[in-house]
Amino acid sequence: MEEVQQPCDVLVIGGGPAGSTISTLLARQGRQVVMLEKEHHPRFHIGESLLPGNVELFEKLGVREEVDRIGMPKYGIEFVPPDLPYRTYVDFAEGWDPSKGSAWQVRRSELDELLFRNAARQGAVTLEGAQVRQVDFDDGGATVQARLEDGSTRQWRARFVVDASGRDTVLANKFKAKKKNPDHNSTALFGHFRNARRLEGKREGNISICWFEHGWFWFIPLADGTTSVGAVCWAYYLKARDKPLKEYFFDTIALCPELHDRLKDAELVDDAVHATGNFSYSSTHATGERYLMVGDAFTFIDPMFSSGVFLAMQSGFDGAELVATALDKPAALPAARRALEKRMRVGPRDYSWFIYRVTNPTIRDMFMHPRNVFKVKQGLMSLLAADIHHGGAYRRSLWMFKAIYYFVSVMYPRRTYEGWKRHRDNIRDYGPLRGETIQKGT
Repeated sequence: MEEVQQPCDVLVIGGGPAGSTISTLLARQGRQVVMLEKEHHPRFHIGESLLPGNVELFEKLGVREEVDRIGMPKYGIEFVPPDLPYRTYVDFAEGWDPSKGSAWQVRRSELDELLFRNAARQGAVTLEGAQVRQVDFDDGGATVQARLEDGSTRQWRARFVVDASGRDTVLANKFKAKKKNPDHNSTALFGHFRNARRLEGKREGNISICWFEHGWFWFIPLADGTTSVGAVCWAYYLKARDKPLKEYFFDTIALCPELHDRLKDAELVDDAVHATGNFSYSSTHATGERYLMVGDAFTFIDPMFSSGVFLAMQSGFDGAELVATALDKPAALPAARRALEKRMRVGPRDYSWFIYRVTNPTIRDMFMHPRNVFKVKQGLMSLLAADIHHGGAYRRSLWMFKAIYYFVSVMYPRRTYEGWKRHRDNIRDYGPLRGETIQKGT
C-alpha cells in the first residue's frame, strides 16, 4: 500500500537555532509548519558563545528571559597574544550602538532545546528522531521522506522546504552546491573543565581568544561553573597527532602559557576530549523557487568571532520573509530571492575577511592596540557584537580598518610576505582528518 503523505505548508529540516527560529516565525503567521530533528533534545553541540546581536532576536522570539536564566553574562573579549607580556580587553559597548553591550555564554544543549520547545509552543509540529533521507521537488512543491528511530518511514507533502540541517547540508549536497572554502582549512580539539581560573569581576564571563603557534584557543566560562576550552588549529597540526587525543590536547594547551596556567588546577569533565574537522564551506546559492538553506546548511565559517548562532538565527528571520513571499506573492519571489542571496553573504563575508588574516602579525597588532582613529575601533566592535547591518557609519569604519591594514602591510613588505606565505602553507589540503566527526577521548 502506498504510504500516506501528510500535507504541510513548510517543512523544516533540522531543529537547531536556524530551524527553530524560522519555524517559530512561520507558525506565528498561521502556517502549517513541520520541523524534523534527527536527534533528541537536549543534544551536545559546540558553539557556546553568543553575541549582542542575538539579544534582539531572542526578544522577538519571546525567549530572552529564558536565555538569561541559563546564560553567563558576557560583556566583551580578551585577546591574549603568544609573545607579549600583556593582554587586551575590549567591550561590545564600544561599538556604534552602545546598547548592544552584552550577550551570554550558554550550553548549546540547553539553548537549542529552549528554542526548539518554543517553536512547538508557537504552533509548529516538531518531531525528534526523524532523519530526512530524501527530498524530491516538482512543480507543485516537494515530497520529503524521513526515517524514524524504529526503522519506519514517513512522508510529507510540503509547499516549501527549509534546509536548516547544519553541517549535514542536505539540499546543498543534493544540488551539488557545497563548495569547500579554499582560503581556510582548520580543525578543532575541545573539552570542558571544572575549576579553571577565570577573569575577575564583570569580565568573568568574557570569552578569551588566545593565539598560539598553530592557531588559536577559545576559553568560554559557562554559568554552571564549567569552562569550555578549545583549540582551533591548522589541519596539518592535528594530522600530525601521534598519541591519544586527550594527551595531545593537553600538550597543545601547554603551548599557550597563559591558558596552561589557568587550567593547572582544573579537572577535565567526564575525561572527554573531542576532535572535529572545522572546514569552512559555502553554497553556490541559498534559495530556489520552493526551498531555502539557512544557517550552517548554507555556509560555515571559522568560529573565531562566535558568529554561528547569530548568523543562523538572523538567516531564520530573513528567510521567514522570503518563505511568506514565496507562498503568498510568488510574482515578487525573484526579486526577494536576489535580495536575500545578497544579504545572507554580508555577515560571512565581513567575518571571513578578518578570520583569514587573524594570525597575520599586522592584524594581531591592530587587535592588541585597537585605536579609534577614523572610528575603526567602533567598526571592529560593531562587527564583534554582530551589529553588522548598522548602516553607512559601520561600513565606512570597517572600510577604514581595512585601508589601514593594507597601508601597514605595504610599509612592512617582508613581514607581510612571510605572513601570506605562512597562511598559504597552513591551508594546504592534507586530506580527510582521522576522526573528523566528534570523538571522545581516543
